[in-house]
Amino acid sequence: MLESAAYLETAHGRKYLAQLCKHFAHKIEVTASENHGECHFACGLGILDADDYGLRMTARAENGEDLAQTQSVIESHLARFAFREELQPLDWQWQNKAG
Repeated sequence: MLESAAYLETAHGRKYLAQLCKHFAHKIEVTASENHGECHFACGLGILDADDYGLRMTARAENGEDLAQTQSVIESHLARFAFREELQPLDWQWQNKAG
């Protein structure tokens, strides 16, 4: 399993988490609370964690292609919801994941 993570510093992390999870839930399985969401895409798993300072996004997938696609889905939709912020491309960092 491959994993990468990105962080967006924003005062609206919980708002974006809620918007993303609500949007994705129309087509895929999503579990969400105020601070945590899991989105089960065909290409991988998107995990969202929000706090007072931002939104952490984690992508997990079986291979590099699916990981890149999971990252892209999360990032492209975040860009839509965070259009008022001057977003730069997210800096996805590979995570060491055993198993």
